[in-house]
Amino acid sequence: GILRYRISSIEPNLLTDETIAFCAESQKFMPHFHIPLQSGSDDVLKLMRRKYDTQLFREKVDLVRRLMPDAFIGVDVMVGCRGEEPHCFDECYAFLQSIDVQQLHVFPYSERPGTAALKIPYVVSDAEKRRRSQMLLTLSDEKTEAFYRRHIGTEADVLLERAPKGKAMHGFTKNYVRVELPPALAREEYGNAILRMRLTDFNHNKTALRGELLLG
Repeated sequence: GILRYRISSIEPNLLTDETIAFCAESQKFMPHFHIPLQSGSDDVLKLMRRKYDTQLFREKVDLVRRLMPDAFIGVDVMVGCRGEEPHCFDECYAFLQSIDVQQLHVFPYSERPGTAALKIPYVVSDAEKRRRSQMLLTLSDEKTEAFYRRHIGTEADVLLERAPKGKAMHGFTKNYVRVELPPALAREEYGNAILRMRLTDFNHNKTALRGELLLG
């Protein structure tokens, strides 16, 4: 009875081409991936001992985009780890800017006792971590807004979530566009239901697109 599945937090070296192709043909696996990257600098990825590089990551994103042009791709990014010198962060930012992803989950590096990372001499200050985080969060907002904007005026099947009486309802399209149904149109029976909607414009804080029900 489950109608929608989403693939979350699968590293690029484990996201096989066959898996991507399967999702592209599936009616139940949604065109939505969350792929940890951690850094867009190959030097930093080597320090992290990751089993992939930026070229592989780009190839996976390109394949998803080729098979599922409207897919939503989220990315985990860590900033300020030991060894992330300024040129490394510049490489990371440029890489993320260049690939067609829709959202960045940004988190600052924090020390863990007993880890090999503590042997790396270059340390990023807390203030610099905050600056880098904000740069990537701003880039993320720009990418998400651009993706949402492409869907204004389109129709989509939205899985709505339950909401308290008198409150707006929210839900998601297959490709993870968040949609808002105003309180005046909300109904208890819409909760956990998939409804056809027309996506109109951004809501007041640009966290979702407003939806109009297409019933009957």
